[in-house]
Amino acid sequence: MAQPSVSAEKATKPGLGYAWYVVIVLTAIYMLSFVDRQILSLLVGPIKRDLGISDTRIGLLQGLSFALFYTVMGLPLGRIADKRNRRNLIAVCILVWSAFTGLCSAAKSFWTLFLTRIGVGVGEAGLSPAAYSLLADYFPKERLGVAISVYYMGVFLGSSAALLVGGSIVDALARTPLMTLPLLGTIASWRVTFLLVGFPGLVFAALVYTVGEPLRRDLLKSADGQVTQLSLRQSLAEMGRRWTSLLGLSFVTVFQALCNYALTAWAPTFFIRVHGWTAGQAGRALAWILVTAGCLGIYLGGVFSDHWLRRGKPEAPLFVAAVSALGTAVFLPAALLAPQAAWTLALMAPGVFFLALPMGIAVAALQRIFPNQVRGQVSAFLLFLLNLGGLSLGPLLPGVFNDYLFHNGKMIGYSLALTIAGAALLMLAAAAATLRPYRTHYQALQAVAGRP
Repeated sequence: MAQPSVSAEKATKPGLGYAWYVVIVLTAIYMLSFVDRQILSLLVGPIKRDLGISDTRIGLLQGLSFALFYTVMGLPLGRIADKRNRRNLIAVCILVWSAFTGLCSAAKSFWTLFLTRIGVGVGEAGLSPAAYSLLADYFPKERLGVAISVYYMGVFLGSSAALLVGGSIVDALARTPLMTLPLLGTIASWRVTFLLVGFPGLVFAALVYTVGEPLRRDLLKSADGQVTQLSLRQSLAEMGRRWTSLLGLSFVTVFQALCNYALTAWAPTFFIRVHGWTAGQAGRALAWILVTAGCLGIYLGGVFSDHWLRRGKPEAPLFVAAVSALGTAVFLPAALLAPQAAWTLALMAPGVFFLALPMGIAVAALQRIFPNQVRGQVSAFLLFLLNLGGLSLGPLLPGVFNDYLFHNGKMIGYSLALTIAGAALLMLAAAAATLRPYRTHYQALQAVAGRP
């Protein structure tokens, strides 16, 4: 493994204040990634009209197209994060996904839009494995849950920004269905939205260079104290030794993500179709719920998990996940089946709070049971399953239920409720099954590291 540079040495023992600055920068970048992936949910109407596609294909554009190469590319990019400069990797990824977001504006058919969405997914695949690994080197284990939970606020902050700002842009551009731009000529206004949200990537790619590359901690070492260089086979062996915890936590995140992506992909359309709202009205209402209830849930999930960890309960993340599953299964389906919009919003807020509780701590839990040399690859594997299952099926299933079960666009609330209730119950089962093996794997690594 290459020796760290002088600048990395200076960042080796940062103060807690600088560590939190790193969290803020990475959260802002994660937020941008969600703006770019989420904006399509507000453009369902004009895209369907101009490209002539069904709800099922809209679900594929929001899920499978993005997740297809996100999942595949995440694994090699995770290995790069374990062996190379993580900051450089993040900067390149930002430029790639931002460029493809802008190219979505040029799509002339379902398939060309599908391909550009694949490009967005390829770019975003390298961000989180590198970010998780960086944060695990900046924070001690007993504070890592809160740190990664704050990073995960980027999910709701980004989704909210897409809904709030994007909704306002869509409403404004709706009054001008065609726009004439330099070089591009006259294009549909929905295409301009992709250009507007793709451009800030240039700024964020520069911002990442204010973050130092820290020395790696918790490295496996040989008997003579030398850092062990792990081959791909050895890395897979480390993962295999903890496969029950790895799969259990991965499935917890898969089913949580399935609920989350289904809700954020189709909730704007639900309010537009069922309650007659505009895209701007739906975006603003959902944005405030995600920012307040969602961010509060993510933060308190990290606080509770870290608190219980300090009190000798390493399986705390799984307790939090179980509470999340129960609350999600009750409140969100009730919200989507409520007859009035006011009741929907009142029930959706606690539903989003419960849904958000485990979003950061499941990732932090994996960082605690694996050595540094495989953390990026472990994170990439988790994201592989999360996106293959959660991101692909979350947006897709409500569209499929709508087209083939209910045969009615205004039944989208029932389709969403069915999707979310089923996934939440599966999340509860996965959390319960992982409690015992996770405690065993946590204690084993702490014994090797000589920590309590």
